[in-house]
Amino acid sequence: MSFDLNNLLRENIKKLVPYSSARDEFKGEANTFLDANENSFGSPLTKWYNRYPDPLQLKVKEKLSAIKGVPVENIFLGNGSDECIDVLMRAFCEPGVDNILICPPTYGMYEVSAHINDVNIKKVELTPAFQLNLPAIEEAIDDNTKIIFLCSPNNPTGNSLDRDDIEIILNNYHGIVVIDEAYINFSRFRSFSQELNDYPNLVILQTLSKAWGLAALRVGMAFASQEIIHVMNKIKPPYNINQASQELTLQALEEVGQVNDMIKEIVAQRDLLAKDLMTIPVVQKIYPSDANFLLVQVTDPKAIYKYLLEKGIVVRDRSSVALCAGCLRITVGTPAENSSVVNAMKNWKPS
Repeated sequence: MSFDLNNLLRENIKKLVPYSSARDEFKGEANTFLDANENSFGSPLTKWYNRYPDPLQLKVKEKLSAIKGVPVENIFLGNGSDECIDVLMRAFCEPGVDNILICPPTYGMYEVSAHINDVNIKKVELTPAFQLNLPAIEEAIDDNTKIIFLCSPNNPTGNSLDRDDIEIILNNYHGIVVIDEAYINFSRFRSFSQELNDYPNLVILQTLSKAWGLAALRVGMAFASQEIIHVMNKIKPPYNINQASQELTLQALEEVGQVNDMIKEIVAQRDLLAKDLMTIPVVQKIYPSDANFLLVQVTDPKAIYKYLLEKGIVVRDRSSVALCAGCLRITVGTPAENSSVVNAMKNWKPS
């Protein structure tokens, strides 16, 4: 059986006529805009934001296309990657009938979005080495499994999934395969975004929140076939990326060199932080990371987490997550921030 998008789409989505906004119906320049019920007198800001933004964010996509090597028509922009996840579920998963498959421990929003959309969840834990359990995945898939979510580099473990394993799934599963590459810029492995022509069922998620440092702007990306992007654009709200975010993103995308320098510094600090943490007696293990964080196994995660909070240092307690017993997730900070967490943990004493 080959991939057929129409066999996966929900019937109501096939029939959906998307909302046609004023900026969809007219594109270009004019002297007088009286079509969108905007405030023609401006806004109470130095720069006016009284006009609706480009609903398809074409200028941003053109810039991203040049950077990412992905054609404009294969790019979807969401209000963070979370909107991309939600739109995909609404496109392909019939509430109360269909299911997604996730591989814990992994990013929590796949499960949250599934619950919001009343979509069933199949869970196949990663192996103890934090890799895909292919036989268990094959066994778990059924006729109603519409989407498999794979996070690589994975959150919260930090490692990249084996590329050959991902390709086995892409070649043998005929639903949608989503590879979440939020942390790909910190990895030595190449993105799957150049494989879109080979896999019509592939969707790549990336974000400007991590390496690009634009978390507050909420700009996520999905790369997929033109057919899938068309469906996602039908479903999304008309103006899902606001004008200020589009303008600031365009400014940031001019600074590729600066971002590459930051990435190099973060990776160097990640290695140094791991080295320093391993000298601390309470640290039992540090897992290899291709991301901008470390998964650190400690002797008493809850007590150490609380102690660090008292010192004004916030990390993430992941000790209750599958396969992450005893672990804290520590984001790579500035040299001063990394020193503060190392020194604090050196001085921790069990009560």
